[in-house]
Amino acid sequence: MSTVRSSRRIERAGVNALRALLEENDHIVQEVDGGNDHGEDMIVNFTRGGKRTGYWIAIQVKSGKKYKRAKGYAIPVEDHFDDWRQSRIPIIGVVYDMKKKELFWVNLTEQLRSVGESPGWVQIGNTSRLNADTVHGFYAEVATYASGARMRIRAGSQEEALTEAVRARHGLDPETAPNPLYEGLAEFVIRHEERLKVVRKDLLRSFPVQILVFVMLWEWPRQIRFVEGSADMDPVPWVLGIYSFMLLMALTIFYEFRAGRFPRETWRWLSLIVGNFLWIPIMDPDGDRGWWGTFWIWAGIIVPLVGIQILFLSFVRFARDRKKKQLQSDT
Repeated sequence: MSTVRSSRRIERAGVNALRALLEENDHIVQEVDGGNDHGEDMIVNFTRGGKRTGYWIAIQVKSGKKYKRAKGYAIPVEDHFDDWRQSRIPIIGVVYDMKKKELFWVNLTEQLRSVGESPGWVQIGNTSRLNADTVHGFYAEVATYASGARMRIRAGSQEEALTEAVRARHGLDPETAPNPLYEGLAEFVIRHEERLKVVRKDLLRSFPVQILVFVMLWEWPRQIRFVEGSADMDPVPWVLGIYSFMLLMALTIFYEFRAGRFPRETWRWLSLIVGNFLWIPIMDPDGDRGWWGTFWIWAGIIVPLVGIQILFLSFVRFARDRKKKQLQSDT
């Protein structure tokens, strides 16, 4: 029968101590199978407030006297120099002191990216303890480093994220390597994804309003010229009055659409007013000093004044009736 190496108990002591500490603090630990161990013993997904974060790390655990130094501890780099420094998730080194029953850690990726060639060993100071009192600080420090180095893993499920984290251990992937120009925007989109979906729907619903605003801006100088050619008055208040009324009607229709209603009467009146008042400067670009121009000048004053009152009274009454019906159904 095969024998069990005596060193296995020492090796497992560090892995077990670290795993217990991380899991006691609700972090998700996935041990790496011995046959697939290429310099890391476990992959960890940090959690916060009971929810998974996008921060993943790989950890190399060492136990035993040979990793003890006069002023701390050390992790051998061996042939992992390029893998650890090019990893797209932080590779953390942990040494377990069996005599003290204490864990000490170092960010291997950060240390190795600061040198040009392999130092052979990465030193760990006596003060870099990892225990129940320091584990939250450990998470904060590593997550801050990962965020600054753009080392977050994004995936829909834990299985997908784990697969991506395993791939990330092997260095930069051309398919998923970050583009610094757009990475910040991507982070913003992920943080506000649900809200941006609502904004996108509203932008699509408001497309007719956007077209109306564009046409009104394009027509502004033509409207001014029509009024100047038709009457001795300041053209700006006249145009602003018409434009304000049309925009108010358009916004009313937009919010009715959002509520799931189609305001047919308001839509018909808006179409009629837009069709006439935006067409006038095209028919008479220089205005008309006769009865035709005078008629439209007066219409442009009366229609907004009367229309705004009718619009407010109508929709306030509709809102009041809906509130009454809701209160009646609740009682």
